[in-house]
Amino acid sequence: MDLNLELPEGYLFVRRVGEHGVTLIDRELTDSFLLAPDRVVEHWEVREAGALDATHVDALLALQPELVLLGTGTRQTFPAAAFIAGFLRKGIGIEVMDNAAAARTYNLLAGEGRRVVAAFMLPA
Repeated sequence: MDLNLELPEGYLFVRRVGEHGVTLIDRELTDSFLLAPDRVVEHWEVREAGALDATHVDALLALQPELVLLGTGTRQTFPAAAFIAGFLRKGIGIEVMDNAAAARTYNLLAGEGRRVVAAFMLPA
């Protein structure tokens, strides 16, 4: 049996998720960040879901998502209702999950050509 490594093309993808970092293709990021299929916004100032409020919505909307995946670290933690409402008012779906689940879901949707944006929160 022949085994061949085939890497996804045409979008940025998550290769690995750890407790303190996320590897995009071949580069590990250890600060919170935003990820769209065509770009990464590094050094996002949010470290935990409790810090999110309506003022953080614009940074994600600037990436023009049709769906937002919110990775809240090693555990799923819901942000304030005002944060979620900022997306719902614009007709944009938002899902809250741990970072590993967010990475898997992001890779699947980005691979399908969807305009998905994932926010990954990593501890300081």
